[in-house]
Amino acid sequence: MNTTPVEATTIDIAEIKADFPILNRPINGRELVYLDSASTSQKPTQVLDAMRDFYENTNANVHRGAYFLSDKASRAMEGARKKVARLIGARSADEVIFTKNATEALNLIAASWGRANLQRGDVVVLSVLEHHANIVPWHMLAAERGIELRWLQVGPDGLLDLSNLDELLEGAKLVSVTAMGNVTGALVPVARIAAAAHAAGALCAVDACQLVPHVATNVAELDIDFASFSGHKMCGPTGIGVLWARKEILEDMPPFLGGGGMIANVTTEGFTTADLPYKFEAGTPPIAEIIGLGAAVDYLTAIGMDNIRRHEVELSAYFMRAMKDHHGDDVVIHGPSEPAQRGGVFSFAYKDVHPHDLSQVLDEHGVSVRAGHHCAKPLMKELGVGATARASLYIYNDQSDVDRLVEALDEASDLFSF
Repeated sequence: MNTTPVEATTIDIAEIKADFPILNRPINGRELVYLDSASTSQKPTQVLDAMRDFYENTNANVHRGAYFLSDKASRAMEGARKKVARLIGARSADEVIFTKNATEALNLIAASWGRANLQRGDVVVLSVLEHHANIVPWHMLAAERGIELRWLQVGPDGLLDLSNLDELLEGAKLVSVTAMGNVTGALVPVARIAAAAHAAGALCAVDACQLVPHVATNVAELDIDFASFSGHKMCGPTGIGVLWARKEILEDMPPFLGGGGMIANVTTEGFTTADLPYKFEAGTPPIAEIIGLGAAVDYLTAIGMDNIRRHEVELSAYFMRAMKDHHGDDVVIHGPSEPAQRGGVFSFAYKDVHPHDLSQVLDEHGVSVRAGHHCAKPLMKELGVGATARASLYIYNDQSDVDRLVEALDEASDLFSF
């Protein structure tokens, strides 16, 4: 398909499916139905070709040499940075820091900004929706610095309960929340939280892993201070993530890692850091992965982020209706009941079948879903479960994929009925 970065007006799902070679691979003799994009998305030919082309025709280190291949690699990498900046509405490409994943980006915030700005008694506000990557680094800093962690809870509708937000923000220095839950798909009112945080004198960090691949995202309009996301959840490769932050914040933060690439000068007495963004990019970067991410941005932009969101809202409505119509009370879907209030991420229970058993049976029918706690144990505790099965939708899914899941659940019911 054409990957010129122009907003499209329609989505041809059959055409999109054809861009993903892995979807043609049979699983246990069945056509693959991939429903685990919240964990990692599949990669279109355009991304695979971009990375292959780099290794075959350009492969050289960046910002290290004056020769042709090095210059070409550098320009390709920086071009990808500009694409990412445009995608999220950053003021400058210098605000885009490449990391190996969103986990590293979130750790960078805690280790660099947190250590420079938080002392004993300072408050960080989190939510029980969070992935462990936005919890554990703050626990580590709490153990080191004696900071206080406060928690936003989930309401009975599956949405984040903000009724006591102002109270939790009293004395807070930072609120760090997901923009979309990776278990329930619940959309979080990030702009409202950011406004409240700023009114209380705090900064706002956002785990945007489940947002950027699915919803048009503009960090300036959200008025947030940090955002983190991963390439592999947005049709890009693994091994590449992004930290975005306001330039003035990044300039005041100390470097996260030391070594080549992040320095302006080194002497026996000390060092000075390079300018942004290189101050936070020590060592040889994952060049091919960055170029692959740039190709993924082109791919998503060509389809149109608004089109992607519209498709997923419609498919989510179909998913919830099909599951309830066919399986009734045998299925419990966690999270908001309104498709407009959520993303296409559905954690569910089916009868009394253990999620891992259910996942294995569905796999026998070529249907790939996730099973486990989804790196969200605090939320699992709130839901009163140890694990769930999770089906997550993306641009290469359609109603036929949902139908295959619904039908495969019948097989699971027959197998476990005794």
